[in-house]
Amino acid sequence: MTLNPESHAFAIQEIPFSRQGSWFNISPVTSQHTRAQDLHLVSHQNGMHAVLRLVPLDPVTGERAETVWKATPTTLVWQADGGRISLVYESADTVRLRGEQLDLDITPADRELTSFTGTYLYRDPVDGSHQFTSYETGRRYRVTLLTGVVAAAGLEGLGGADRRLVLSGPAGWEAVIEEIDSARQPYTAPGAFAAAAASHAEAFRDFADAVAPLPAAKAPAAELAAYVMWSATVRPAGFLRRPAVLMSKHWMDKVWSWDHCFNALALAPGLPDLAWDQFQTPFDHQDETGALPDSVTHSEVLYNFVKPPIHGWTLRRLRERLPRLPEPGELAETYRRLGRWTDFWLRARTAPGQRLPHYQHGNDSGWDNATTFDGRRVLITADLAAFLILQLAELAALAADVGDAEAAARHRGTADELQDALLEDLWSGDRFRSRAPRSPDASASRSLLDLMPIVLGERLPRAVGDRLAERIASHLTPHGLATEHIDSPHYESDGYWRGPIWAPATVLIEDGLRRTGHTDLADDISHRFRALCEKSGFAENFDALTGEGLRDRAYTWTASSYLLLADDHHRRTSPAPGTSPAGP
Repeated sequence: MTLNPESHAFAIQEIPFSRQGSWFNISPVTSQHTRAQDLHLVSHQNGMHAVLRLVPLDPVTGERAETVWKATPTTLVWQADGGRISLVYESADTVRLRGEQLDLDITPADRELTSFTGTYLYRDPVDGSHQFTSYETGRRYRVTLLTGVVAAAGLEGLGGADRRLVLSGPAGWEAVIEEIDSARQPYTAPGAFAAAAASHAEAFRDFADAVAPLPAAKAPAAELAAYVMWSATVRPAGFLRRPAVLMSKHWMDKVWSWDHCFNALALAPGLPDLAWDQFQTPFDHQDETGALPDSVTHSEVLYNFVKPPIHGWTLRRLRERLPRLPEPGELAETYRRLGRWTDFWLRARTAPGQRLPHYQHGNDSGWDNATTFDGRRVLITADLAAFLILQLAELAALAADVGDAEAAARHRGTADELQDALLEDLWSGDRFRSRAPRSPDASASRSLLDLMPIVLGERLPRAVGDRLAERIASHLTPHGLATEHIDSPHYESDGYWRGPIWAPATVLIEDGLRRTGHTDLADDISHRFRALCEKSGFAENFDALTGEGLRDRAYTWTASSYLLLADDHHRRTSPAPGTSPAGP
């Protein structure tokens, strides 16, 4: 794909402006479901915090200027009649700004400064720069004027003092904002503004060429999907020990312990090292029981819930997609980590006398409020057993790779035992059911989650796979797979997992259908989801009937799922030299 970074303008109200490695972005989204009138510098260190408000001013009147925001993957512009302010990233922690016939007012997002909250402003006597220090992020935001004039108010002021900087200049002005920890050498420009803009564009182009090498006609949204992933990637800091793709640089600014799998798969062919980092990130925080955390971000690691064990499924696909496998020592360590994660479910989450493990809450499944959990929260479900069967199968393959034939046979045996228990205990002859541990009473719902054992693919008996495929097809809307059947009395258009279309369910089920031989249905699901993203962007989820994007509108597992499905489709339909295409 020949990329033109200026060709994909996007709505900054939906996708924040940022770059790979940065812990901050520029956006009007200042908290969950909150959009401000003005763009803000928003940091994701110590949580999501709007730090600075950026307001364009009319240089004649000094009043707020009416501007239009124009954002592309490489440049952000405030545009007014006869004037403009341009912003680009010079590096992960530094932005360059240039104003022409527009001034810029920089103020703290929170006007009030207390002993523990707010932002303090002072002028540094060392280099003459102005610094905002934020209690919330624990960082400093250094503003250095390069050309023009800076007017300051409220320096060293406390309480509700009017703290602000105004950048101006009749011949234009230029400045730099840096996010720093405590101190650094005075800023020295490494080049002109145009050079910074070109460097920013080149960094994105290199990333996009690596992760989205697809013909534009086959994947018209690939470049924007690449930008969503690139801009949401942060450098190692805090609890994140590796470069990490956050789920978003809006309020979903964490790595949850199944979301990361889809990002890893999309990155694998072109950026294998970054892909491997994504897969390993939660395993860096595996606890003494083998459990993975629910989520990891800059300043917290949460263990109150877990996420489903899709990591064996992921590793199988990852090993297929990586251009080179990790070193033997790395594979051996991954085998150990994956084994401990599997043992957690077989020991800590399997009650005495039970053959199958359980979730303690819908959150553990990743399908937080799915109707599967309406009757009971502590529940033995078919999807969990299916994921563990696949994980044990992958452990068997890894054991064979590291030369442990005895362990490989043991893992295969455990997988077979779990599959027997799944079919004997939860398959009714028509559908999979769920039940509470120590209870013989089984329940069923109209949630797509109950059909997730299709991920077992070729391991399923033919009759079971065919019946699951039939039920899955009934969840299809013009836009994709509704997570709750649209005829269900519990269906909600914006009900999180009670109706909307989600990327992970789509990818997992599409793969399972393909491996059971239901390729036409798999192709249809892939096509509908890709078309949905091309129409509605990369939202956290989508209205199943209208296709409208819902919740967080810049969600990386949606972007990565689009890239993954588009790449798979391209590989299937692109003929090898001297052959014909495989199909539509």
